[in-house]
Amino acid sequence: MRIIRVIILLWSLVFGLWSYSGAEENKASSIIVNGDEVEYMTESKEWVASGNVEVLYKGSRLTCDKLSVDTQTKVGVAEGNARLDDQRGIIEGEKIIYNFESKTGTILDAEFRANPYFGRSIRLEKVSETEFIAFGGYATTCTFDKPHYRLKSEQINVIPEDKLITKKTSFRWADYPLAYLPWYSHSLKDPFMHVRIVPGKRKDWGPYLLTAWRYNITNNINGRIYLDHRDLLGVSEGFGLNYNTQLFGKGDLKYYYTQERPRRLAKAGLAEFQRYFIRLRHKWDIDEQTNFTSEFYRISDQKRKLVSPSENFLKDYFYREYEKDSEPLSYALLHRNFQYSSLDLFIQKRVNHWFAHVEKLPEIKYSLPSLQVGGSWFYFQNESSLANLNKKEATSSTPPDEESVTRLDTTNKFSLPTRLAFFRLTPFVSSRQTIYDKGVGGGVETPVRTIFGSGMEVSTKFYRFFEVKSNFLGMEINRLRHIITPTISYAYNHEPTVTASKLKQIDEVDSITRSNKATLELSNKLQTKRSGANVDLVDFIVKSDYIFKPKAGDKLGSNLGDIICELKFLPYSWLRIDSDATYKRSGNRSDENYNSLSNINYDIFFDFANERTLGIGQRYQRKGGNEIISQLHWRLSPKWKFSTYQRYEVGHDLTLRRGLREQEYAIIRDLHCWDVALTYNVKRTEGESVFLVFRLKAFPEMEIGFDQSYHSPKAGSQSITYKN
Repeated sequence: MRIIRVIILLWSLVFGLWSYSGAEENKASSIIVNGDEVEYMTESKEWVASGNVEVLYKGSRLTCDKLSVDTQTKVGVAEGNARLDDQRGIIEGEKIIYNFESKTGTILDAEFRANPYFGRSIRLEKVSETEFIAFGGYATTCTFDKPHYRLKSEQINVIPEDKLITKKTSFRWADYPLAYLPWYSHSLKDPFMHVRIVPGKRKDWGPYLLTAWRYNITNNINGRIYLDHRDLLGVSEGFGLNYNTQLFGKGDLKYYYTQERPRRLAKAGLAEFQRYFIRLRHKWDIDEQTNFTSEFYRISDQKRKLVSPSENFLKDYFYREYEKDSEPLSYALLHRNFQYSSLDLFIQKRVNHWFAHVEKLPEIKYSLPSLQVGGSWFYFQNESSLANLNKKEATSSTPPDEESVTRLDTTNKFSLPTRLAFFRLTPFVSSRQTIYDKGVGGGVETPVRTIFGSGMEVSTKFYRFFEVKSNFLGMEINRLRHIITPTISYAYNHEPTVTASKLKQIDEVDSITRSNKATLELSNKLQTKRSGANVDLVDFIVKSDYIFKPKAGDKLGSNLGDIICELKFLPYSWLRIDSDATYKRSGNRSDENYNSLSNINYDIFFDFANERTLGIGQRYQRKGGNEIISQLHWRLSPKWKFSTYQRYEVGHDLTLRRGLREQEYAIIRDLHCWDVALTYNVKRTEGESVFLVFRLKAFPEMEIGFDQSYHSPKAGSQSITYKN
């Protein structure tokens, strides 16, 4: 009987769950109508409702004043303040005829929202669940009933969360037409403005107008068309193309051309110069372990040939790119990861002959990181490369090969990580073999160089807790943890079997000599807790190299190298101090910076509130430059922001004039849907610039940034983002 009862109970449970799920499914597929007055017409099988009507069906919500719904065809007619809301957007109108099953319909006198666009139209057709078409209306990102600007069009195709396409469109500011566009397409996944107009004035350009038109051909192909005018130089044009092949990776192409006609050189008979720039970059993730990356740069510059070797097309037209890399490389890299190692095939060819580069045609690298040998205590590491190298010097004409060599270089290293009491020890031995196809004289003799090395790294860690709780000067200290980490690294390289004087000097691999040094490092860190999280209140590092009996330079005895100090201090959540200094000990004693503080850098960052920040820094070189840098971003009111950037030289270097090297002031006004920024910039070497930028809030990203930014301490530490 117990078994029978259990079976009956289980059956009842299964039947109940099935009934519940069926009811839920029925509920989800049913049309639910709510309102002040709701009536069901049995003969016509229609729902009729009025007053605060709400209809729910498969994730769609329809509200209106009056409604009739055919339960068989699932077609409803809504009138009076009708509004259709689903996951992809909102449509409003005086009258909506809507099929709840196919999610299609017609809306008269319609308003729509497809983030970030708003719009109105005489008639709107919802042609599918994912697309609607507005006829005789406009689209804008301005939320006002009378928008500041709009794209007025005969037909607007909107695929919410994907793209917006208009036909026969006029761009209007208030009621004034400013431009006509036969066709316009904008990806709603794209954060960039489609039209960019930047007017301004610079000493070397004169009055200028920079324009860019962003286009979308397909979901995977888009780009920009550039048309710029600089009064003192002439007209420039170009285009950019971004592509994603899905199967073979993605990349970008940029081309920029000018037939420059500088007025200041016209009297010298130099009327015009052809200058252009081509850049192609591609990245392909072939699979999880393999990827391919390549970059190609071609620069043609008649002005460099005819006027001066110091002329640089990148510097004149793309200064931000020039600052990041004044001599860009052209290369192709194929990288493959294995379970415990990796392999690289690298090809680097000099394309622009006035750049001094080392060509690698090709270079093959194999890397095996530290790997445990079987079940032993030993670890093995290998770095190997085979390369055909050509060293090219900068020249004004295409030169023959200067220095070339084929080189096989391999380093094998064994280490034994272990512990001795509270110390961590990692002794190692290494052997490096380098085989050349020829020596300095280019004879048939094949030099084989061997370098034996050995060393050890020793480190430990001491820490202590201090039960301190204080709000001294508002610093919010909740218990202190002091961590001391001393580290000593010793490395010895025996005299190479072939001296550097007998080898062609292509790069740093060929100039290796005997070395015997220890690296000393001491880290002191103070940690506390703020809001339950660990915070490094103070982080101070001192490090230096101790060189044993060097054979180069004027120091014959053992000596201490440069002493480097780094300090990070976070007294408050709104204040951060970063600094570093170098005490000069290396080099010749005759160096005027020897045995003195040669470099000091510091940066102080104040973060008072959202959009209210101040940064102050200094770059000091003894007997060299001494530059003070500051930057301020400050919101004056909900509508106004102000920013400044300044670089001031206070040093005594005769090659650097003292005084203000660069200053920039910008005032930004919030125009509801736009931000407008008026910027004034002065550079001592380039003169004055004034430019005006309108930036749509819906698309804050711009492909070219004119404003300066304040980066922290070390030059070259900025991250680089490439955009057309």
